[in-house]
Amino acid sequence: VWNRDINYPSLYWIPGLVSLGKTKVRFLSVSRFDYQELLHNSSFCLVPRGRRLGSFRFLEALQAACIPVLLSNGWELPFSEIIDWSKAAVIGDERLLLQVPSITRSVDHDKILALRQQTQFLWDAYFSSVAKIVLTTLEIIQDRINSHISRNKLMWNSLPGGLYILPQFSTDAAVFPFYYSSLGKSPSQEFTAVIQAVTPLQSQLQPIVKLVIAVAKSKFCAQIIVLWNCDKPLPPKSKWPSTTVPITVIEGERKTMSSRFFPHEVILTDAVLSLDEDSVLSTNEVDFAFIVWHSFPDRIVGYPARSHYWDGSKSRWGYTSKWTNEYSMVLTGAAFYHRYYHYLYTHYLPTSLLTMVDQMANCEDILMNFLVSAVTKLPPIKVTQKKQYKETMMQQGSKTSRWADPDHFSQRQTCMNSFSGWFGFMPLLHSQMRLDPVLFKDQVSILRKKYRDIERL
Repeated sequence: VWNRDINYPSLYWIPGLVSLGKTKVRFLSVSRFDYQELLHNSSFCLVPRGRRLGSFRFLEALQAACIPVLLSNGWELPFSEIIDWSKAAVIGDERLLLQVPSITRSVDHDKILALRQQTQFLWDAYFSSVAKIVLTTLEIIQDRINSHISRNKLMWNSLPGGLYILPQFSTDAAVFPFYYSSLGKSPSQEFTAVIQAVTPLQSQLQPIVKLVIAVAKSKFCAQIIVLWNCDKPLPPKSKWPSTTVPITVIEGERKTMSSRFFPHEVILTDAVLSLDEDSVLSTNEVDFAFIVWHSFPDRIVGYPARSHYWDGSKSRWGYTSKWTNEYSMVLTGAAFYHRYYHYLYTHYLPTSLLTMVDQMANCEDILMNFLVSAVTKLPPIKVTQKKQYKETMMQQGSKTSRWADPDHFSQRQTCMNSFSGWFGFMPLLHSQMRLDPVLFKDQVSILRKKYRDIERL
């Protein structure tokens, strides 16, 4: 095990390996140094052949973010069909051991960092559990059989990894939000608003009508889709407001909470604006949130934020709706995200979780946050909302609102622990970042402000 950044001794060798000629070597006793600590603090780890060509030292090095220096000629590395090991390991020649120190010293610091980051990505994506190893094997076999819809090497060797890329959605990396930057692409300049309707449309004064009008005025809005999940019959077209963008009403066969994330073919834009029917947003707020999402197309970007915490007294995860500077979820009652997450939510998550959400009629927004954070390893992004929206959310107490249900909060606590149990870890990450429009709440002329109505009540 060799850490190039330590001046002396320059080489750490696991006892039992041969000396490299005149190279200065210091042998260490196991009792003086913790082996795992050495692995994690080292830049390079030698991986000579074991009883066979391979060695368990290889996976040890990957797990510890130590760059494997492979010294086993003829060894076919695991999953080499899809993994580019040159981005994560140094391939040496066991017949030329004296060249190993010069080879590793020639690797600059930026390259070392990139190699170590790749070892962590590969370990987490494909080797961190028996389940992932088996699943990766099965997915490679599937790509062999269905070669016309197989994943390319960019998908396998870049975040989030091949297991989160469903080739049935597309084989073109340019349509996935994770590869825009590496391919020099950007998402489309339009969005589709998807509004969940659960109450009858009886008046032009209802919140959903005002919401449709405000969203339709956005210069980025391509279409509005209303998911009619109400038990009452569809209202006639004359009941809906007249807008410059087309309005499509879809009546779900199964009026469930998960149906709001179904990948409807009518959604053609990259961005989806998910809305509850009682959301209160102005056109300026919609425009600003979309512009922010356009810079972070792989994240959930929106307004209502929530957080999770560990309850030590109960040894379980907790859910809180307290308004603080820190958050880990942005609820999909008013949020932008990429349309691929509809496909991933519907076809990647197990039926057991989707059934739980539908039976409770709750937690679909939490589950979407779990999914996106698990895929991206990043928190969502909260954008500024005007005070009126915050007050409206806090005062929701009508009989028609699910927030008035006393069991609603306890159900969400249960969901948090069920979801983390299936994922095998807590994917949610806390953040304190909030993006505001320029000059928001500054004491300057209102004419200088691009999003003028955000601070108005």
